[in-house]
Amino acid sequence: RGNWGNQIEFVLTSVGYAVGLGNVWRFPYLCYRNGGGAFMFPYFIMLVFCGIPLFFMELSFGQFASQGCLGVWRVSPMFKGVGYGMMVVSTYIGIYYNVVICIAFYYFFVSMTRVLPWTYCSNPWNTPDCAGVLDGNISSHAALNLTHLLNSTQKRTSPSEEYWRYQGVGWGTGELVVYFTATFPYVVLTILFVRGITLEGAVTGIMYYLTPQWDKILNAKVWGDAASQIFYSLGCAWGGLITMASYNKFHNNCYRDSIIISITNCATSVYAGFVIFSILGFMANHLGVDVSKVADHGPGLAFVAYPEALTLLPISPLWSILFFFMLILLGLGTQFCLLETLVTAIVDEVGNEWIIRRKTFVTLGVAVAGFLLGVPLTTQAGIYWLLLMDNYAASFSLVIISCIMCVAIMYIYGHRNYFKDIEMMLGFPPPIFFQICWRFISPAIIFFILIFTVIQYRPISYNEYVYPTWAISIGFLMALSSVICIPIYAIYKVCRSEG
Repeated sequence: RGNWGNQIEFVLTSVGYAVGLGNVWRFPYLCYRNGGGAFMFPYFIMLVFCGIPLFFMELSFGQFASQGCLGVWRVSPMFKGVGYGMMVVSTYIGIYYNVVICIAFYYFFVSMTRVLPWTYCSNPWNTPDCAGVLDGNISSHAALNLTHLLNSTQKRTSPSEEYWRYQGVGWGTGELVVYFTATFPYVVLTILFVRGITLEGAVTGIMYYLTPQWDKILNAKVWGDAASQIFYSLGCAWGGLITMASYNKFHNNCYRDSIIISITNCATSVYAGFVIFSILGFMANHLGVDVSKVADHGPGLAFVAYPEALTLLPISPLWSILFFFMLILLGLGTQFCLLETLVTAIVDEVGNEWIIRRKTFVTLGVAVAGFLLGVPLTTQAGIYWLLLMDNYAASFSLVIISCIMCVAIMYIYGHRNYFKDIEMMLGFPPPIFFQICWRFISPAIIFFILIFTVIQYRPISYNEYVYPTWAISIGFLMALSSVICIPIYAIYKVCRSEG
């Protein structure tokens, strides 16, 4: 099995894998949906007691076994279903992640114009409620219509939001490459941050972002979203961390790597939040509404707030091209790792020379299958399917799979065996904090969050659209399809075992 060229390459690739669209696209809209600062407290609690410990566990697990997410379960064959569950999760995420990348490509190409199409409210798709930040005042149609005028506080929308809804997919309501893709996003985010904080009303948005709303902190949904975002953002239970770590040298210090990558990843999410909320504050000030009502509370948020900020920069088409190019790079970096996770698992599982020599064709087959499965998400109803998959297929299943993996390693394989393996690999045992988290704290936190989330469960909605029962059922089936792999394979293994 090959190894990374050097350790910087592994760290930067891992940062590129973990720091993806989830940081600049998913984290801000979850923060916005859950009351800004109310989301930050549980987010950091989950990071410290679940995220970083389980991130370290996956890296050390893959590095010690030098196998993909299926091969590592030779330590406890009955739990190989965990690896299959990871493959199912990676498949789901890869399907809709690819669609978000396509949206970024679309915006990238439409930015190649003298004036960005979402700058003003004079386009054919705009409604009377449109109020552009550069228009000088609200739409003249709204001013002429008394009903619109009286209700404009509730109805006003920005041209970037209307472009997303009516023209975008929200229709209907080698080393040098790694170095570039891992660092370039921070340049663009910094440019947008500097511009954002200089706008009138930016402080209001940032205060909304940082100030906890204590009543929302008591909501189990906020804690559930924080947990799922930590696992989603870090890539836990995707199988990718195990796969990438399997190419490390045996004595690599993966403990150090896990701390660096985890903190970098979450710091990027927080940094992106400052950018988003400074712009939301400006938009709220301009439209005369509260920050909580200025834009969609869904995945379209990043395609509203960021483009809105870009219209305020000099030579805005250039910065728009760079920004969406950044999103494309972030998305492709993660997508490549998702693809490699699936391919490596298949090749390792079959394990013969024939399939190893034909790995390129396996890669092509997996890519084409993923493309075909993603086509329905490009229809006019695509945004609703995307949100459904994001809320169910890549949410609590990640948390459950990570919890079962932790329990299997600690209590089936045995914590003493695992601690000895890490000491043999690193030269020192895992710190006491991680030992306690793996054995007690992480599984307990995840268990209680799942219980309270079930008790306080409410069906998802997108803006004013409430998903029907049949759609929610499909969502639960997607979530169950990855978790059910674990008991099914365990039963299969027991039935096939002799004696």
